[in-house]
Amino acid sequence: MANLQALADALIRGDRNAVVEMTKKALEEGVKPSDILSKGLIAGMSVVGERFKKNEVYVPEVLIAARAMHGGLAVLEPHLKATGVQPAGVVVLGTVKGDLHDIGKNLVGMMLQGGGLKVVDIGTDAPPDKFVKAAQDNKAQIIAMSALLTTTMPQMPEVVKAVKASGLAVKTMIGGAPVTQGYADEIGADGYSDNASAAVALVRKLV
Repeated sequence: MANLQALADALIRGDRNAVVEMTKKALEEGVKPSDILSKGLIAGMSVVGERFKKNEVYVPEVLIAARAMHGGLAVLEPHLKATGVQPAGVVVLGTVKGDLHDIGKNLVGMMLQGGGLKVVDIGTDAPPDKFVKAAQDNKAQIIAMSALLTTTMPQMPEVVKAVKASGLAVKTMIGGAPVTQGYADEIGADGYSDNASAAVALVRKLV
């Protein structure tokens, strides 16, 4: 039986080549793709997320682990589709209009994928209608938006308004350096997260 703990450990180390090889080997040995995903890739990424939350690892380590996870996911995805494994939810992710920062957004996206969610990344400088259209087109449950500047924060309530006006049953969550839970409450967003790990837990709760 393939050792899924070893796969998780390789991901935690950020060893992309080992993750790809072990994922292929597990498939060859007949391990269910859903088990490889949950007990290997997601389990490993969860540990990285916890360590990040406790400041035991930093952004570069998370990005290296996420790159390793992407390697494994690329091998796994066709098999997951073939067995009809559905993602735990669909999240539209973007940085609001006028804001070009994407490191935090990308980190959150990688952690969400590591948590078994499908992420539709609409990039930076995204106007409200782009969030709404992406949510419609991808049947998303969540719109997650980020702002790193106090000057672009006022775009967040515009997205919330656009979502409400569209009549979509989509939850909105916000994050970014200047953003707080108080601001989320004030603009009517459904959630706020101050780090990538907490974002995964929040999305799971909202989905």
